Amino acid sequence: MSDVLKQFVMPKTNLFGPGAIQEVGKRLNDLEVKKTLIVTDEGLHKLGLSEQIANIITAAGIDVAIFPKAEPNPTDQNIEDGIAVYHAENCDSIVSLGGGSAHDAAKGIGLIASNGGRIHDYEGVDKSQNPLVPLIAINTTAGTASEMTRFTIITDTARKVKMAIVDKHVTPLLSINDPELMIGLPPALTAATGVDALTHAIESFVSTNATPITDACAEKVLQLIPEFLPRAYANGADIEAREQMVYAQFLAGMAFNNASLGYVHAIAHQLGGFYNLPHGVCNAILLPHVCRFNVTARTERFARIAELLGENVEGLSKRDAAEKAITAIEKLSQDLNIPSGFRELGAKDEDIEILAKNALLDVCAETNPRKATLEDIKQIITNAMGPIVKKEESLEAVALS
Repeated sequence: MSDVLKQFVMPKTNLFGPGAIQEVGKRLNDLEVKKTLIVTDEGLHKLGLSEQIANIITAAGIDVAIFPKAEPNPTDQNIEDGIAVYHAENCDSIVSLGGGSAHDAAKGIGLIASNGGRIHDYEGVDKSQNPLVPLIAINTTAGTASEMTRFTIITDTARKVKMAIVDKHVTPLLSINDPELMIGLPPALTAATGVDALTHAIESFVSTNATPITDACAEKVLQLIPEFLPRAYANGADIEAREQMVYAQFLAGMAFNNASLGYVHAIAHQLGGFYNLPHGVCNAILLPHVCRFNVTARTERFARIAELLGENVEGLSKRDAAEKAITAIEKLSQDLNIPSGFRELGAKDEDIEILAKNALLDVCAETNPRKATLEDIKQIITNAMGPIVKKEESLEAVALS
């Protein structure tokens, strides 16, 4: 029996279902705040969604300022700009609106608002002293689960590295998942964020820090995604698929928020920070390669993953069944038109060494079930580079966050 203390962290309150965004004004009133800063991205702001949320909030008697400049991979400068607006507007609370990028930016801004210093001071685990300013997270994608986790990922522009900040104080007070906000997501973004959720479930399920609670969350995710992600990808207006993916990504967040992750995320953070690539796409490309590396350390669990993903494992040995899990992941990625490798996203072989070195320093590497050498990580990245492509070839997903 382990003598390590376990904990389970998530927001105090979480709202789900069509029309859930109508609650945001009332919930802010319950917190007795006077002026809130909406942190969102330019795309959602131009679509008028930030104004829609602002109107709900002002109707409840609370003043609003908007910071519509959350970047696809939020940076240290992004956080400095946001905190400047927060103070200039005399805000006392934050509402994040968007996917993982908006939530991470809001968490970073809130962390500095309540603790001071620079965002770099909080890289690592539980470095802050004070609770976050009140934060409500309104989610618009089904993937990152950043609306309910204690993780925030911010790019250090000087080092070109994504800083993993894992801190109990950055967990929002309230999360809102309204599937109607996800109807307009394009297929490429639906796919990338959906496989991000799948990655969360798989990495937490094989994590060295998994518990029966996180296992239960992850197993349900592995049942939901094969059915509902392809449906949401094929028809973005399928409200049932959107709602079920909301639950899948949230359950995956519950799992990894407490069991943590592994080498998929440790490596993806480096590629995303170095090349400014979409996080979900990085995870999706890396997932089968890291699973193949890990399979000997968690053979029985990968056999269970294959079963949950719908593979027929009857009569197979545990090892053969485990290999079926990787086959299932690769088939799903093909159905969702996930890129074949990082070369078509602009990654270069000469950067593999530094990417691998930084990956081994990432906090997510600590709970990977099989410990890797530098050469192991370099080989995983090399395997994930994919075929050589012509420069003029492009990828729709590269422009997505």
